[in-house]
Amino acid sequence: MEKTSFTLNREQLELSVDKTTPLLWVLRDHLGLTGTKFGCGKGLCGACTVHLNGVAIRSCSVALGSIKDQKITTIEGIGNHPKFQELKRAWIEGNVPQCGYCQPGQLMNATALLTASPDLDKEAVRFGMSGNICRCGTYQRILDAIETVKNKEGNHE
Repeated sequence: MEKTSFTLNREQLELSVDKTTPLLWVLRDHLGLTGTKFGCGKGLCGACTVHLNGVAIRSCSVALGSIKDQKITTIEGIGNHPKFQELKRAWIEGNVPQCGYCQPGQLMNATALLTASPDLDKEAVRFGMSGNICRCGTYQRILDAIETVKNKEGNHE
């Protein structure tokens, strides 16, 4: 089996895992990083969201072989990202999670969204987050937390 090398959470890795294995299962089963969740297995729910070179992707739909020599960031590795820290505070202050299962994917998507486009209006944020499903229905709290971060940034300029 050929090795695949990539950067995971700022650490260079080289793995001998079948290249067709979805990144989600490499992260969870081979590397023990269980913060990235399995939801639908079809890239539709967002529970498995990670960053590929800073862009939010669904790790259940991406084969290991397609990430060769690229940078992956998981919920375990994003902790020092300034946007993530702001969102995490807003999540806590807004009492966003209920069951919490979708929250890693929600936070990863929101971090990528606001990092790429900090000036999005409410409708663009709603659209950008629409691919992340929350079975508990805390969508309004999620959107309010994102708006809180956006408003704090706007007050500092």
